[in-house]
Amino acid sequence: MKKNSLPSLKTCIILDAIGCLSYVFPILGEVGDIVWAPVSAIIFFFLFGRKLGVFGGMFSFLEEITPGLDFIPTFTIAWFIRKNELGKEGKTVQVPKVIERKAIFR
Repeated sequence: MKKNSLPSLKTCIILDAIGCLSYVFPILGEVGDIVWAPVSAIIFFFLFGRKLGVFGGMFSFLEEITPGLDFIPTFTIAWFIRKNELGKEGKTVQVPKVIERKAIFR
C-alpha cells in the first residue's frame, strides 16, 4: 500500500476481532493462533506497508503467537498512528477570510 493510504477503520477492527477469537475457544483458539499469527503479520504488512508495516507485522506476529496477549488491538492502534501521520503531513493552516464591515451607524 502507498505511504499516504489508510485502510478503513472497520477493516482494522474486524482483523483485531479475529485475533481475539482465541478467547472464545481457549484451547482450540491458541492452536488457531499458530495459523493466524503469520497470516496476521502478512496482512498487517500489506495494509500499512514500509516501516510501520514491517515493525507492526513483527509485533502482530509476536502478539498473536504469545498466549494471553490477543487482547491488544494491533491493527486499530496502527490505524490511529497512520491517521496521525497523515494528519501531520497534509496539515495546512487556513487563515480565515476577514470580511471588512462598514459601520452602519455613523
